[in-house]
Amino acid sequence: MTLALAGSAKAEHLVPYKIVGDGIAESLTGSAGDAARGRTLVLARTTTCILCHSGPFPETRFQGDLAPDLTGAGNRWSVSQLRLRLVDASRFNPQTIMPSYYRNDDLVRVGRNFIGKPILSAAEIEDIVAYLATLRD
Repeated sequence: MTLALAGSAKAEHLVPYKIVGDGIAESLTGSAGDAARGRTLVLARTTTCILCHSGPFPETRFQGDLAPDLTGAGNRWSVSQLRLRLVDASRFNPQTIMPSYYRNDDLVRVGRNFIGKPILSAAEIEDIVAYLATLRD
């Protein structure tokens, strides 16, 4: 089995999504993600969560301390809210340092490799959402 790690989203066409209230209720892929793949993505130091967040990852040294601990994320936010936070965290806080992982428009300070494409694919977003939803206190 091959696992595409974060940053592998090619010039992927962004799937349309609908924001309802404070979340995106519908899966970007039409199905639930894979929590095991999501955990791998969360811990990938290349572009995702562990760079800024800490969490229940005792085997991982040097976890981030710039953002909230992910322990209990599944209790604090619904799947819909988690999805929107990954897709476009600036919807919650325009000054956030968290990247919008599934946008390619109206962005500033975009790395050369990510111009015109999302950081994560729709499937990677769904995998991370599936994993974060399992994190209960």
